[in-house]
Amino acid sequence: MKSKRPTVADILALKGKRQLSMLRVVTLEEAEAAEKAGIEMVSVPPALLGPAFREAAPTVFAVPGLEYGDFVTAEEYLRAAFKSMRAGGDAVYCAASLGIVRRLRDEGIPVCSHVGLIPSKATWTGGFKAVGKTAESALSIWHAVKALEEAGAFAAEIEVVPADVAALISSNTSLFMISMGAGAQCDAQYLFADDVLGQTRGHIPRHAKTYRNFAAEYDRLQQERIAAFREFRQDVESGAYPTDRHNVGVSADELARFNTMING
Repeated sequence: MKSKRPTVADILALKGKRQLSMLRVVTLEEAEAAEKAGIEMVSVPPALLGPAFREAAPTVFAVPGLEYGDFVTAEEYLRAAFKSMRAGGDAVYCAASLGIVRRLRDEGIPVCSHVGLIPSKATWTGGFKAVGKTAESALSIWHAVKALEEAGAFAAEIEVVPADVAALISSNTSLFMISMGAGAQCDAQYLFADDVLGQTRGHIPRHAKTYRNFAAEYDRLQQERIAAFREFRQDVESGAYPTDRHNVGVSADELARFNTMING
């Protein structure tokens, strides 16, 4: 059992020693489940952070995402980062420019950035597909990693990159490398709770692994919801609802007095 929340120094000390687990969670229920399951790291929307989050998940290392495009200037990123850290974050995710990463680090804010397939910038690498399948493409990822090192990031998500390429990069960088579809030789494995729980509808990424079928359960619950609503409507129409046990009573004397008051 974990007894305390790890620091950035604790996370970095585990590099190369064992794989950590990381999930994207978006509700307090998911955060609590991650805590109780022993998940070490979570990515969260900044709005989820706060006292209720830390009550639900006191020892997970939480990385709120400063989503690309929600902020523009370094000052906007700084303001959002400080707010997230005060609310219970342990680091921030930031896929903005190296200058902004450096500015955050200069203020002592731990930054996890992103290399490989970066969804917000996928147009530069050919869309939503693997990156690093040629030596030249792999070298561009390596250069991005080295640039993040220089800018002061402590970690980077590496997404949809050949496992052997990611392994070489991870073993030659000081960054804590978080694999999403980039093989088992990085420092952490990262999946979305939606995929793990089988809540995703439509396309499921190749790297995802589904452990439950919540979508089917939600479909079942929706059918039960419709049936319950239909039965309520039918009870209203037939007079089966409400019955005496659903109503508040009044004594005959008080009802008679009230009747006199309004009818004379």
